Amino acid sequence: MSVIIADVWLGYTNYMFQVLWLVDFSEPLNLLMAPAAFLYVKTGVKQRMDKRAWMHFIPSMIYFVYMCLLIYPQEFAFKYNANLGSFHPEMERIPAMRYGSDWMFYPKRHINDLTFISMVAYNIAGLVLLRKVFREQRISFFTGEKSSLSWFRDIILQLVFLVLVFFVVRVSFRHDLGDHIIAAFISLVIYIVSFTVLRKSLFFQEPNERPARKYEKSSLTPEIQSTTLGKLEAIMLVEKPFLDPGFSLPTLSKRLGISTHHLSQILNEELKQSFFDFLGAYRIREAQRLLAGEEHGHLKIEEIGQMVGYNSKSAFNTAFRKITGATPSEYRKKHVSQKF
Repeated sequence: MSVIIADVWLGYTNYMFQVLWLVDFSEPLNLLMAPAAFLYVKTGVKQRMDKRAWMHFIPSMIYFVYMCLLIYPQEFAFKYNANLGSFHPEMERIPAMRYGSDWMFYPKRHINDLTFISMVAYNIAGLVLLRKVFREQRISFFTGEKSSLSWFRDIILQLVFLVLVFFVVRVSFRHDLGDHIIAAFISLVIYIVSFTVLRKSLFFQEPNERPARKYEKSSLTPEIQSTTLGKLEAIMLVEKPFLDPGFSLPTLSKRLGISTHHLSQILNEELKQSFFDFLGAYRIREAQRLLAGEEHGHLKIEEIGQMVGYNSKSAFNTAFRKITGATPSEYRKKHVSQKF
């Protein structure tokens, strides 16, 4: 984003005429911005990098090679005219030679269209991914609670607004005369992200300050904690309520006869787990038992995921890999081979 802004700045200040070899140098990055943001969000949500992630960069790499072969080597007079066409379309061009047929410049003339398609496609993919994760964790997509999910959601929403700004500017202005508006909005995104990161930074906290305990003012007593832990283990092992896809923290706290706040405190302080980690551990433990049992060998992976409370195969695979380090298929195959 910063490099793209630098390109725009050089054009509007006319400093680009002093470094004509840099004309349109940042165009390949137009096709890199959206996939990079999407992969950042996807990797953050799934906590692992897809092995084929590099394929998302292929369009940008192809366009970079195209620019290296056809555009970057053109003579300075060609680049001078190109810069005039973008920022001073009213001025007269100078005589210039160029190599390459007209059809070869088709991608260059339509880079804005390619950028728009890339941004729309990846923003839709990002929104679909996040909506699915929010739904699986039973959290409102527009929740005001600060978390890693809300951070990724805000990143995607900022890029969605960037697409809208990009579209309005391209419809309203000929040539590149509206680039300053796009650059201003990109600067705003950079400032918002930077401000958010700095605000959460520990750098500005005094090292000798006593950190406030999360449950410092809680009315939970050690006796209630001990009793609740015993009841909790009995309910989870005997009744197995976690097999219900709709099982939630309020449901469990009601069965235990304590508040959701106290139950959350017990899970965090005594078991060192969030409710979702606690729930996932029981579900995956049950899934391991089913996958290793011969009597369940006829069941599909997706069916076992549904039996332990997961509505989608992808959510089941992600949770299983996070806890066991292997996919359900790998786990089943390993146990089957051990028996033989």
